[in-house]
Amino acid sequence: MGVSDIIAGFIDEMLSEADGIAELQRAELANRFKCVPSQINYVISTRFSPEHGYIVESRRGGGGYIRIKRVAMEAQMLIMHTINTIGDNIDANTAAALITNLRQNNAISESETALIVSAINNNALRPLSHEGRNVLRASILKQMLMHVKNTQ
Repeated sequence: MGVSDIIAGFIDEMLSEADGIAELQRAELANRFKCVPSQINYVISTRFSPEHGYIVESRRGGGGYIRIKRVAMEAQMLIMHTINTIGDNIDANTAAALITNLRQNNAISESETALIVSAINNNALRPLSHEGRNVLRASILKQMLMHVKNTQ
């Protein structure tokens, strides 16, 4: 297990203990895990982003902090938020993060997850260029999520 995984696990545990809100100090975490502060920034930006269901606020300077909130939304609102996040194109990793967040929050079922993943993976979109895949992936993902939302 890498340092990033350990830091993410620690933050996730803090969120669980504090009802979904944690205040952290970058320097304290860096000292605790014997890493540079930019490692903390990396973990927060990649694991605790809006795509993963979190809101991050930060205040710099002496006494500054990072506040991470786990966002709890009803299924249809979370699906609409996700659709609005997608934009005109989306890469496979970002799409996977969005789908994982929807599944973890029970906004989509296991079978819906499997269907969406199979429809937008790089193998399904192989005949297209890299950019073409990302554009079509966004369109397919939005349409599938709209369908799911409308049938709930």
